Amino acid sequence: MLVTLHCRNVGVRAERQGEGPLALEQRPALLGIDRAAGFLAAAGLPVAGSFRLRPDLPPGSGAGMSTAALVALARAASPSAPVSDDRLAAACLAAEGASDPLWLPAPDALLWAPREARTVRAMPPPPLAEIVGGLWGPPQRTDPADRRFPSVDDLVAAWAAAPDLAGAARIAAESAARTTALRGPAGDPTAALAARLGALGHARAHTGSARALIFAPGAVPEGAEAALRSAGYTHVLRFRTGGRR
Repeated sequence: MLVTLHCRNVGVRAERQGEGPLALEQRPALLGIDRAAGFLAAAGLPVAGSFRLRPDLPPGSGAGMSTAALVALARAASPSAPVSDDRLAAACLAAEGASDPLWLPAPDALLWAPREARTVRAMPPPPLAEIVGGLWGPPQRTDPADRRFPSVDDLVAAWAAAPDLAGAARIAAESAARTTALRGPAGDPTAALAARLGALGHARAHTGSARALIFAPGAVPEGAEAALRSAGYTHVLRFRTGGRR
């Protein structure tokens, strides 16, 4: 189960370039042609056309690029007749065995079961926060058969109580610590960086290399992005998320 850290700054852009057999131009490669064909068929769309896909982050980052690529492909394939949310969820699950709820208007206001592509329950959206994050460690593509994740029932209950930003950041940091203790990799500097830079907490992808430091809006110290780059992070970015006050 997960609550999405919603980042509007990154995604996948898809453009239809022409007709004919299904073909994908993508750099870096996110979707195999067979997976794309299976997704389009499951979504009730023609398995045809030439498309260009441009992701902002590499595969295996844990930032939902694979799901974003599928959703972008569906929208480029049928711009005038959007696929319903339920059908998108089912098609993503059929194609990949897991998904993030990126097509929903508020993916951070629900508890999501990625291996079932369904909403478990509505949740309070996160408080307004400023994030400095990036990618650290090796990429790791999602394996739908992988169920080795820590128990977070107590953290879900705490999140459902609508904590303030400091409380939400502590919950995120505890979830990240449990995942790192169970799955690694060793030597992750994120928690230490969060403490050194005065962040309220930190977060990480369940799988993949995405990491984030959580600050109150306007409280990011000068040089935070440079500190992440010096620690070996790539694709460093800064954005605001949440909105509950």
